[in-house]
Amino acid sequence: MLETLIPDVRNFASDNCAGVHNKVMDALISVNSGHTPSYGYDPVTQKADKLFKRGFGLHSEAFFVYNGTGANTVALQAALRPYEAVICASTAHINTDECGAPEKHTSSKLIHIPVADGKLSPDIISEYIDDEIIEHHVIPRIISVTQSTELGTLYSLEELKAICDYAHNNNMFVHVDGARFFNACAALNCEPGELTSKTGIDILSLGGTKNGLMFGEAVVILNPDLNNAIKFIRKQTTQLHSKMRFISSQFIALFEDGLWYKNAFHANSMARLLAENISGIDGVKITNKVNVNVVFAVIPERKLSKLTECYSFYIWDKKSNEVRLMTSFDTTEEDIYDFANTLKTI
Repeated sequence: MLETLIPDVRNFASDNCAGVHNKVMDALISVNSGHTPSYGYDPVTQKADKLFKRGFGLHSEAFFVYNGTGANTVALQAALRPYEAVICASTAHINTDECGAPEKHTSSKLIHIPVADGKLSPDIISEYIDDEIIEHHVIPRIISVTQSTELGTLYSLEELKAICDYAHNNNMFVHVDGARFFNACAALNCEPGELTSKTGIDILSLGGTKNGLMFGEAVVILNPDLNNAIKFIRKQTTQLHSKMRFISSQFIALFEDGLWYKNAFHANSMARLLAENISGIDGVKITNKVNVNVVFAVIPERKLSKLTECYSFYIWDKKSNEVRLMTSFDTTEEDIYDFANTLKTI
């Protein structure tokens, strides 16, 4: 049987390593019968569209895609021309982990700014904006922020609004890479619309895979001026799924009964529990505040080499032995206690 190929050990490398939430799997099975129109013209996708409008505002439009890199690439293309540029943090996923896909598909430059906590601000961004527009320089058009960031930090609603106000006053758009957007909402105790429409965000790449989906993300357009070309961009970027109901049904499962919040809140809680249980272990130091479902910690080398024999996780900084430990919707307290006890006894 195939299940024998999956080891019964929790993987702390990424929330991508988790399986599919049972309610999401049930949703997939429930739409796996009969024939419906393809390419998003089915009743399931239409129902998902209504749920997105309820969550993000009647002005919003959701476009389902396959994966996170696709979502970011489609979103950025919707607001860019080749001689324009994207401003992002140097740690941003679009800059470090997407194999140049945003640059390839947009033909635009990424201006990546070094920031210690992964967060941009108007003061930092303003240093990279030229007062004079000349043909020798690219024109910054999009500010891309990650919520939550790759370092587990969070933008407050006030911080996002300040960035949006600055961008709009300078003829720019704001894009949010929301691979862990639901975790950010749960941590800030706010609804999706509060964190996007009410702060002035123009376009959102909404992650689902890291919060219990099998596959699929959404590009959520919040600025109606960006709607016109995105259907064509999605098709040309090979992100248009023919059997769309299999993506949209999963998002219906997430939004109905607040499953998105339950999953994200649980993952965040497990990260806090993990930090509490390993912080007192000899030589272990938590290096970042735990806001969402990630723990950064320094683990002594003598322990680290043995720990990697039992668990999978990323070594974030080899020089300092700093690691990144991710929790997910299906991480249990037992998983946390087992990990902490293993670390303690090494």
